[in-house]
Amino acid sequence: MSDSAAEPRTFEKTRTSETVLQRITALRAPRKLQGLEFALLVFAIAVGIAAVVIIDLTMVGAPTTKLLPSGALFVVAVFALHLTVRRIAPDADPLILPIATFLNVLGVAMIYRISFDKPLYQEPRGDAPQQLLWSTIAVVAAIIVLWVIRNHMVLFRYTYLTGLAAVILLVLPMLPGIGQTIQGARVWIHVGPFSFQPGEIAKIMLAIFFAGYLVRNRDSLAMVGKKFLGIRFPRARDLGPLLVFWLAAMLVLVFQRDLGTSLLYFGLFLAMLYLATGRIGWLILGVGLFLVGGLVASQTLEYVNTRFTNWLDPFADPSGGGFQMVQGLFGMANGGMTGTGFGQGFPRDTPLSFSDYIIPSIGEELGLVGLFVVLAAYLLLVGRGLRIGFAGQDDFGKLLAAGLSFTIAFQVFIVFGGVTRVIPLTGLTAPFLASGGSSLVSNWIIIGLLMLLSNSVRNRPKLVIRT
Repeated sequence: MSDSAAEPRTFEKTRTSETVLQRITALRAPRKLQGLEFALLVFAIAVGIAAVVIIDLTMVGAPTTKLLPSGALFVVAVFALHLTVRRIAPDADPLILPIATFLNVLGVAMIYRISFDKPLYQEPRGDAPQQLLWSTIAVVAAIIVLWVIRNHMVLFRYTYLTGLAAVILLVLPMLPGIGQTIQGARVWIHVGPFSFQPGEIAKIMLAIFFAGYLVRNRDSLAMVGKKFLGIRFPRARDLGPLLVFWLAAMLVLVFQRDLGTSLLYFGLFLAMLYLATGRIGWLILGVGLFLVGGLVASQTLEYVNTRFTNWLDPFADPSGGGFQMVQGLFGMANGGMTGTGFGQGFPRDTPLSFSDYIIPSIGEELGLVGLFVVLAAYLLLVGRGLRIGFAGQDDFGKLLAAGLSFTIAFQVFIVFGGVTRVIPLTGLTAPFLASGGSSLVSNWIIIGLLMLLSNSVRNRPKLVIRT
């Protein structure tokens, strides 16, 4: 009887061991999918080349070599990053790099297409070769991140230093001599022939700081106070961090006149605070503070009031304040389901069609199908990032991966929401797609960090197995 009783236990133990082994193998799968990443990279670059050739055939009748030098540099940089990932982070998620590359080359192709049109307004024109050079610099920055950091826990040691660096970067545009106001927002610094948005790097620094700070203070922030309407709210003495970052977001809104950046910073902190504590009370208080701040700003700050007015009824002033939004809506409507095709639309009719309004430009020439493809790529990228965060083996890595993913997700929501009148326009640009070096560099650094984090998750699968 004892032998027969032992058999089920032995069988159960063996089955459990096999299940554990299968889960470890599943988590290890990316090492076997290195070829998949390479194949997807080739596909993404082929899509970009095909788009450029189609644009050349449509606009000038024959392929040109205008983008060949800068394009070759970018391709070399991308495959150098691929080799670096295979060397330093061999278990990194195989989809992240191809998705970012696809979005980047699609953005370059769209900027190249728009550059053929003479703009109807006094504004800079998109420069595809320059965008490719910035893309190369951005990819090199991701390579440097992988070589220098290697272990994301190194960043945890510098939690408060990164917070200080973020504050300094945010203050730089306010300094006389180097601060520069472009299109009404004082978020640029000008050094010699170069202009840069330090706030783009600051958002990464803030994500690192928020992750480290919340890991250190999560227990006290998770304490609950009195219950109201069935919801436990935080204690009054723990409201300090939320109020501080709400005030910081308001200061960015007032002094830098940048609604999008203000919304991004506060939304990032609020999302990470909720993930760290799991308290819905923080989320409700944060949304309430945001609504109060937005209402006050719309009534007291003229440029915020103008954005709200144009959002509520752009057709009230279709040739003035609502012109850009109206043109963007007409452009997307003109594209229909499948688009007009590269070179067949009129993106030049929309101001800043290569940067702030590149999404309507894509919608016009590639249609609703093209927009769905772009949105699906963003959703997949954010989803992979959140998956890395939820499977992380340490609290800091979890929060950092989730925070970096939310950074991209917030930008995508704000941009798509702005051009489709879901929310007011904010001035943020679509990650990887829109013209601009600062945004490219910061977003490729995020890609480097996400690949580093995904490698650390799958390097120690036993810590994330759920039995």
